[in-house]
Amino acid sequence: MSFNLADKSLAERAALEDEKSRLFELWQNNLGKAKGEAARLFGERAKRKGKWAEWVRAELDGMSPPEFANMVRSEVNRLMAANK
Repeated sequence: MSFNLADKSLAERAALEDEKSRLFELWQNNLGKAKGEAARLFGERAKRKGKWAEWVRAELDGMSPPEFANMVRSEVNRLMAANK
């Protein structure tokens, strides 16, 4: 399997570019919301103690679309790394 775009057909390259544009737009439009959700989840850490990670996983699993849940997951991980 080649990841070289030059080896792909014009239609395949166009589809990849469309998906890239869709994901970039989703990221631009939802970054603030994702950061807010991550702050909310991280804020529950002290209150939920040992059950926090399990609770966060359940919250993330309930988020839609999956790309947004991944944005929130990344922000939660960033907050955790900053607070070590």
